[in-house]
Amino acid sequence: MTTTLRDMMRKRLETIEDSASVQDAARKMKDKDISSLIVIDRDGKPQGLITEPDLVTKICINDTYTSTIPNKQIMSVPLLSIDSASTPAIAADMMLRYNVRHLLVIDDNSDSDKSDPKHFVGIITPLDFARYEEFPNDEVGKDEIERMLEYYI
Repeated sequence: MTTTLRDMMRKRLETIEDSASVQDAARKMKDKDISSLIVIDRDGKPQGLITEPDLVTKICINDTYTSTIPNKQIMSVPLLSIDSASTPAIAADMMLRYNVRHLLVIDDNSDSDKSDPKHFVGIITPLDFARYEEFPNDEVGKDEIERMLEYYI
């Protein structure tokens, strides 16, 4: 049986409003022990992603007062997504190609609107690959995942 992202993704998606401060985002990441938050608008629709590297490269090095900067000002856009039925090798290749560490996992079998937050079913990061015990059986898949893990970890 082929391993899919559905098997290894984290299903709990943490969000933060685009108008909340980056200080609020950093605090929530610390409290939840996570490295990213999905930034949503007031209607709950995903707008972007805020990550630890966003906080470091866009806030910390500029010595910016964090409680005055809204998340929408530094979030990473566009959101990159991948189907839950995709293989880990495809996800690793996509992460390397676009130089990202987080992919939103969607369920293309869902009848819901693609912009509906319920359409997003999880998130996948390099840490999820490291935590998952079963790697693909094909050498191409293993090579992609090992390259991605070496690059990010």
